[in-house]
Amino acid sequence: MLSTPERNQEPTWLVIIRLLRWHKPEGRLILMIPALWAVFLAAGGKPPLPLVGVIILGTLATSAAGCVVNDLWDRDIDPEVERTRDRPLASRALSVKVGIAIAIVAFFCAAVLAFYLNPISFWLSVAAVPVILLYPAAKRVFPVPQLVLSIAWGFAVLISWSAVTQNLSQPTWLLWGATVLWTLGFDTVYAMSDRSDDKRIGVNSSALFFGDYAPIAIGIFFAGTILCLAWLGIVIQLHLVFWLSLVVATAGWVWQSVRLNQQDIPNSAYGEMFQQNVWIGFILLAGMIFGSF
Repeated sequence: MLSTPERNQEPTWLVIIRLLRWHKPEGRLILMIPALWAVFLAAGGKPPLPLVGVIILGTLATSAAGCVVNDLWDRDIDPEVERTRDRPLASRALSVKVGIAIAIVAFFCAAVLAFYLNPISFWLSVAAVPVILLYPAAKRVFPVPQLVLSIAWGFAVLISWSAVTQNLSQPTWLLWGATVLWTLGFDTVYAMSDRSDDKRIGVNSSALFFGDYAPIAIGIFFAGTILCLAWLGIVIQLHLVFWLSLVVATAGWVWQSVRLNQQDIPNSAYGEMFQQNVWIGFILLAGMIFGSF
């Protein structure tokens, strides 16, 4: 008598892809964007191609490590949240030991790439590691954990800018401020989809902290981003294409702020707005590149 074959399980390599979130590229791209902003602006639109490659690979390795660390911290919380319950560590598709091993490999890859950078950029990369490791803990003890994530995002600017110039100047900090505020904005949007689950299990988020005023706070963060980018454009004398891209970005952020103030927004809308910020970031990148010539 022939036995019935067991249902095929998901291949391990696909589970690892999901752990690293490489099946959701928007989350990886949105970290890469401010790093590319910095490297192109610092180099006047013409950075060395090997450095651009190192920055791209470095952001992929770092964001992968960050995702695994986050899931290790949250492996007992994620099953209680609709959006995250199927993550590999939450669903026990991968063991904690495998997760730790993958995190170590990802950090090792990022470290190897960091050795290509100059000493300032290298030590900034080292300084970013504790922020990445501790962000998940911030959700448990700090009322606005997205601020910690935003600071981690800001390191992408500091590392990439100093990789070109070997220093941090006023334009660097203007771009850092824009990145921190932008991240606070789009990640608060993203957190709004989890508000009911986060409140039930006792996890902090900026969406819960600002409550009914979250759409206003997001609008203020985006407005601050616009002001920092405009100030930056004046300081380093960017040309017309940059200002056109900033107008397009401003229109996108205004539209999102208006929509967030509407009643009965479906949960799917928050993820869509997060993805729209990826496109906004790339539009600004194009403006920065061509506005530098």
